[in-house]
Amino acid sequence: MGGLPRRLVVGSLWLTALALLLCADAAAAAAEGTAGVVSVDARRAIASTDEDFVCATLDWWPPEKCDYGTCSWGHAGLLNLDLSNKILLNAVRAFSPLKLRLGGTLQDKVVYGAGDSGQPCKPFLKGNGSELFGFTQACLPQRRWDELNAFFQKSGATIVFGLNALNGRVRLPDGSMGGDWDISNAASFIRYTVSKGYKIHGWELGNELSGTGVGVRIGSGQYAKDVVALKSEVDKIYQGNASSSKPLVIAPGGFFDRGWFKDLLVKTKPNMLNAVTHHIYNLGPGVDTHLIEKILKPSVLDGMASTFRNLQGLLKSTGTSAVAWVGEAGGAYNSGHHLVTDAFVFSFWFLDQLGMSAKYDTKTYCRQTFIGGNYGMLNTSTFEPNPDYYSALLWHRLMGTKVLATKFSGTNKIRAYAHCTKRSPGITLLLINLGGNTTNHVSVTSEGAATKHGRKVRHVVGFAQGAGAMREEYHLTPKGGNIQSQVMVLNGKELATDAAGNIPRLEPVKVDAAQHIAVAPHSIVFAHIPHFHAPACS
Repeated sequence: MGGLPRRLVVGSLWLTALALLLCADAAAAAAEGTAGVVSVDARRAIASTDEDFVCATLDWWPPEKCDYGTCSWGHAGLLNLDLSNKILLNAVRAFSPLKLRLGGTLQDKVVYGAGDSGQPCKPFLKGNGSELFGFTQACLPQRRWDELNAFFQKSGATIVFGLNALNGRVRLPDGSMGGDWDISNAASFIRYTVSKGYKIHGWELGNELSGTGVGVRIGSGQYAKDVVALKSEVDKIYQGNASSSKPLVIAPGGFFDRGWFKDLLVKTKPNMLNAVTHHIYNLGPGVDTHLIEKILKPSVLDGMASTFRNLQGLLKSTGTSAVAWVGEAGGAYNSGHHLVTDAFVFSFWFLDQLGMSAKYDTKTYCRQTFIGGNYGMLNTSTFEPNPDYYSALLWHRLMGTKVLATKFSGTNKIRAYAHCTKRSPGITLLLINLGGNTTNHVSVTSEGAATKHGRKVRHVVGFAQGAGAMREEYHLTPKGGNIQSQVMVLNGKELATDAAGNIPRLEPVKVDAAQHIAVAPHSIVFAHIPHFHAPACS
């Protein structure tokens, strides 16, 4: 049969249908669905993020890591990941750059083969029941570190490395780990890294040892002392090194505990610590059969706001120069849940997390994982991107560093966030429809400030420009309308890599700016509005 391929025809028909829907008048729109209004205050930014706000993790887990009878890691760990895979390389390159955090539970059982240990470099082995975290100590060989850095340089990744914070500790009577951190192996590893010219954005100390810890903990006073030791060592090693800028010192990579975090910040202020990292698994265990219900429930999503708000307040009140990062966020712990945390439905949670955390001045958000487990942005076996990869890539390309105050009036099933658009005029609006039954027809207004008799008067004005003004929309839906699908559909076209492993182009549909934004049931829309009057973005 001649003519266009069937997929292109279907995509074209979908776009035509979308255009017809958007061109319906306001009365027809209200009759066909629910109307809502997004108000964006673009006079000033309420917060800011790093340019490379979206970050992802690479973990240490070996193939023998299993949860609830399922072994979901395969060869996705740092010691065995296939660095020659074309999709992997292209998936990282597409971000230009992607910030990668190397770490996880087993990082505190890794020693570094930096040429001075005199010990053979052994892999992780499954331990007996008494082995901390279930595996024996392992070693990162110099050769593997060289291979990883060759990949990072080729892909343009920005690297944060999580150091072993348990080296040299002794267990105290209260169950915590005490004694000063033995920095010698880490220092040797850092010196080797510098000698090879490998660029490291940040050195992070420890993983989930804060507060009550996960498996084991360290007191905040001791942790602060060790952070100061790491800062001193980094300053010394990088002093006078013109070829490499000094990396950040980051900690503690654990769950937020206000008292513990406050003590750490007070004892490392004003500038011993550059970023304070916390982890997020607010949906509970991966085995939970109610994960989808939680993801689609606004009150559950709203529950994380208090953590972001409390940490933001703590950073302001303690006088530290440290900024907030989410260092690891997989949503559901113990490797996530297949066909939930690696499916379309998880983009509701993930994008909402990005939007919410940014509002509270979080500078970087690291998703667990880039690949590995059941929450990877890439499929562990095929390396094919899961839906969240495309959600992350669109955020990275569209949402700039300046965060704008945004309010939605209408159903509580719509989540709305707005940023100045990255490297383009105007704003980008993110709309997430948690509801599965109703199309929402959303109008956008600008909350501005006019002057009357010398006094400022707040008012709301429409954003629509003159005839011919257009905006760009990216409508994300699941294949077949099934939110547990692992195939993302953009503007009617299924997204998949080609035979050469290339990431597909993410093309918008152009829409008359005077029309409502149609947010279909269980869908996500990024809308770039270039003509929006946004003083904050100039």
